[in-house]
Amino acid sequence: MSLIDLIPPALRPWAIALVLLAIAGAAAGGAWTVQDWRYGQALAEQGRQAAEKATAEAQSATARADAVTAALVIEQAKRVALEGRLKLNDETHYKELSDAKNTQHRLSDRLATADVRLSVLLATGPGRAGGDGLSAAASAGGVVHGGTRAELDPAHAQRIIGITGDGDRGLIALAACQGYVRAVWAASQRPAPP
Repeated sequence: MSLIDLIPPALRPWAIALVLLAIAGAAAGGAWTVQDWRYGQALAEQGRQAAEKATAEAQSATARADAVTAALVIEQAKRVALEGRLKLNDETHYKELSDAKNTQHRLSDRLATADVRLSVLLATGPGRAGGDGLSAAASAGGVVHGGTRAELDPAHAQRIIGITGDGDRGLIALAACQGYVRAVWAASQRPAPP
């Protein structure tokens, strides 16, 4: 006797349909499981590739950031060096200016106390004393040889010292400006790091 003979004849078509449905369901479930496994592997592969790509991009971005940081550090070191040179330049020119001012002030003080007298060389011509190329006779109290000189009024001497002091300060300031421009120009002409 077979298994089908045990089923009543009225229920046999339903039993066969139920068995066929069970077989179809098992086949569909198996296919579903296989597809799930295959798609899971494909998704895992895509995830791995995306992670590798993200890692590579992160490493590339890190390398670029490191290069930019290194360039910034180099530029900052150049800027600090330039600032140091400019500060030294400023200090040097300030000292020169201060020394020139002190010298001018001392000379002005000496002129005011008649410690020093400014004089000018008088033009000599024919018929004047010493016009023949010989020096004028020295007085009994001095040994000055040369052309005839006239002493300047102390007020005029002070003005002349003031004018020359202004000129000295102007030249020192000009030298400071030129040094600054040269330092900045030299720093800007250095090639940038690759």
